[in-house]
Amino acid sequence: MKISPQWVREFVGLSVDDRRLAEDLTAAGIAVEGISGSGADTVFEMEIGTNRPDAMNHYGVAREAAAIYDLPLKELSSGFRLPASGGAGAKAQSSVKESNAALKRRSSTGRQGGSKKKTSAAKAASSRSSGGTTEVVPFPITVEEPELCPRFSARVIRGTQIQASPEKIAHRLQLLDQRPISNAVDATNYVLWEMGKPTHVFDMDLLEGGRLIIRHAKDGEKLKTLDGVERTLSPEDLVVADGKKPVGLAGVMGGFDTMITDKTRNILIESAWWDPVTVRKTSRRHGIHTDASHRFERGADFESTVLSCDLVAARILESGGGELVGGAIDVVSRQMDQAPIVLRLSEVQRILGGNLKTREIFRILKKLGFGLIPEGQADAQIRVQIPSWRLDVEREIDVIEEIARLHGYDKFENTLPAYSGAVVELPHAAMDATLRERALALGYNEAVSLTFISHAAAENFSSGAAVLELENPLSEEASVMRTSLAPGMLDMVAWNLNRDSESVRLFEMGRVYEMRGGERVEPERACLGATLAAVKGSLPAGGVLDVSKDEHAAAAEAFRSFKGDVDNLLAGFAYSELSFDRETAEYFHPGRSARAVMDGTVVAQFGQIAEGVKAERKLRQDVFLAEIDLDALHARGLRQVRFAPLGKYPAVERDFSFVFEDGVEFEAMGRAVTELEIGELREFTPIEIFRGGSIEAGKYSILLRAKLQSDVGTLRDEQIAAWAGKIVGALQGLGGVQRA
Repeated sequence: MKISPQWVREFVGLSVDDRRLAEDLTAAGIAVEGISGSGADTVFEMEIGTNRPDAMNHYGVAREAAAIYDLPLKELSSGFRLPASGGAGAKAQSSVKESNAALKRRSSTGRQGGSKKKTSAAKAASSRSSGGTTEVVPFPITVEEPELCPRFSARVIRGTQIQASPEKIAHRLQLLDQRPISNAVDATNYVLWEMGKPTHVFDMDLLEGGRLIIRHAKDGEKLKTLDGVERTLSPEDLVVADGKKPVGLAGVMGGFDTMITDKTRNILIESAWWDPVTVRKTSRRHGIHTDASHRFERGADFESTVLSCDLVAARILESGGGELVGGAIDVVSRQMDQAPIVLRLSEVQRILGGNLKTREIFRILKKLGFGLIPEGQADAQIRVQIPSWRLDVEREIDVIEEIARLHGYDKFENTLPAYSGAVVELPHAAMDATLRERALALGYNEAVSLTFISHAAAENFSSGAAVLELENPLSEEASVMRTSLAPGMLDMVAWNLNRDSESVRLFEMGRVYEMRGGERVEPERACLGATLAAVKGSLPAGGVLDVSKDEHAAAAEAFRSFKGDVDNLLAGFAYSELSFDRETAEYFHPGRSARAVMDGTVVAQFGQIAEGVKAERKLRQDVFLAEIDLDALHARGLRQVRFAPLGKYPAVERDFSFVFEDGVEFEAMGRAVTELEIGELREFTPIEIFRGGSIEAGKYSILLRAKLQSDVGTLRDEQIAAWAGKIVGALQGLGGVQRA
């Protein structure tokens, strides 16, 4: 929204320039995001929080500035005199120049009874006695819904002229991107931006039945609003109606058929307080958002209805002439007084951590319009009366926040909270740190995904446990707590791929959420994600390769490289045996995925994402994923690193070339050789795989390498030959045929 600092200066005598004013307002929480124009045409681009409708106007900003600089705040005044009471054409009795306290005293004198009863100015206030005289209400008003409209004020003007607004008013509205329309309509807009209270003007001659009724709309009732759209109303809508038809959507927009035109001579000015929830629902139901609904939805000032009517009337009379009929009509059917808040000075000091003087606390709160009554011994606590325009202040901590922001957050010393305990490391911190360090060393970047996923993602990536549904989800795509880190990881990888980042390596550590046995559980998980380009980029030249040239072999080669990353992460934990099988979830590729089993416990599953999942998520590359059960790894503990000196004697390598059936995996070969219990065997690894050529279909050739080394002496040929023979025999026992 836009604010004119020149307009603000009419209410408070500021000596600082506009730029300093903008900085100080921002520091106090009334943010100025930009400044445009110069001189009298300077405009602040403001960002006012939704809880501060009181500051969405020039007088509200002036009130903040007066508190910041400890300056007096001028009272709202039109500079034009209006009669407070009397019949048509009555002489001016008092100026529209009231403080909020005076307004509160005056408005309370005319309040009507119970909140559950219909209130009518025609019945309950058709005549008012004052010093032996009788005042006739110029226009009867009936409130049938006092809970939704506790206060309705009005003024009647007769014999005015509709014409262009004075240059000052038109220019100021244009500065705020408001189009001048006519002196009567512009008067309502001017008062809205001046003091923040929406008002409306009716052509009184177009109101049928000689009265206004605040009621629920009838089902199917029609109303053509000021934007020229005919709207079908429902009983949920609250309307302002005359004796025959609706003439306005309460708090949202007036009606087209009673709007001000060049022919208008008699005007009814309306200012009311509307229930914020009702206005919000009506606004959304009809797809209308106006400056009025924006403020009513957030809570208007209950005590400003009469004053805003008077200010609008003054602007109209000043520019178009005419005369008032009677005094202000003020129908109060339900009081909206806020309960006072007890402020403990000890609590102010405890929370703010400073040594604020009591007089400084009093000064700030009084400048903001709060009423203060000291209580207790030595003013230990204060009863704070909340001003009618601050509906956001409800608790003691809210009052303390007001003190802090006006005093200045930068004026408090930087201190640490008192703490008598010691820093305690979480039981799994060291293990998680080890896993994190290894992942970073492998080139993976840590990422964090949302803890909410869709029902579809939960079903596709769930372990089978019941999901935790959110009672009030933000959207269907975030309606359940995540049951796996995989959906979030795939989303993050896709996000990078869609922005031309081809080589992606990410990892995440966090909790997933499930229901087991009727109770919520939150196991810890880790997840790796890598694109094919990233995996290929890490393949060593001349390493363990499948020398076949087809696409299948290349993908298998990438899978083995990714498996090496998982091996590296798991190597940091203590175990006796780590084996792998193919029992993976359906969202993995059946031929390029595996499950890691550590001493009989499943600790991870990993591999290439299935083609169907890749297509469904529109992934531009093959993606490799690993899901690691951190709870299972925590139970194992970290591997104890022990020093072992380098061997003094040379190592000997022997290669073995065998042909096996496709169903025989290296896992079985390694297990068979390990069971030989050759103490000098240091490594047994696959070097090369070959399919095709002279190798029959359904079989493959594999080159295996054994590394032998002794700690007590140089190995002799006969020893090496004996061990090699045992290895050949073990491999032949698996059905392998040794190649020449």
